[in-house]
Amino acid sequence: MKTRLNLATVPLENNRKFMTGWSLLGGLAALAFVLLSLHAYRGWRANTELRNEIAHQQSRIAGLAQRQSTLDAFFKNPQVREDVDRSAFLNSLIEQRSFPWTKIFMDLEQALPPGVRVVNIAPKMENGHLQVTLLVGALTDEGKLKFLKALEDSKVFSQIQVRQESHPQQNGPAGGGNDRVMLELVAQYSTS
Repeated sequence: MKTRLNLATVPLENNRKFMTGWSLLGGLAALAFVLLSLHAYRGWRANTELRNEIAHQQSRIAGLAQRQSTLDAFFKNPQVREDVDRSAFLNSLIEQRSFPWTKIFMDLEQALPPGVRVVNIAPKMENGHLQVTLLVGALTDEGKLKFLKALEDSKVFSQIQVRQESHPQQNGPAGGGNDRVMLELVAQYSTS
């Protein structure tokens, strides 16, 4: 028979559970460290690509700003400014010449009741729309009202605004002739 004899002052303890627990915990910590490191690396790579794209866009913006300042300096030149003003003037003349005079006269002929006449027409491009200022003379208030009603019912005139109405004296200085009512109005004209 064998007897166990323990001569140690402190009895022997089994640390297997402790070592197993800490080994498992250490393995989980190492796995978490690897996963977090992988996530941080991917984030760094993505940020590197983003930083490169930002640097590219900033260099592009700087180039465009340089080009803008060059163009600004070019257009501040008095000779160039004079050429731009001249071209704007010529473009306005071309727009006036391309105005469909025949069509507007045909449309006005349909809208004019007896005793009403158009004294002046002034077309102008306003915000991409053709705006027409009309000076109209009428023999009576009834003719004026019929004309306004005909314009409102028209498909080509819209946003009609009466700017001024006057009753000149007969053969007065307003140039109205026999017209008893002079009416200035603005309307948008559709050429389509």
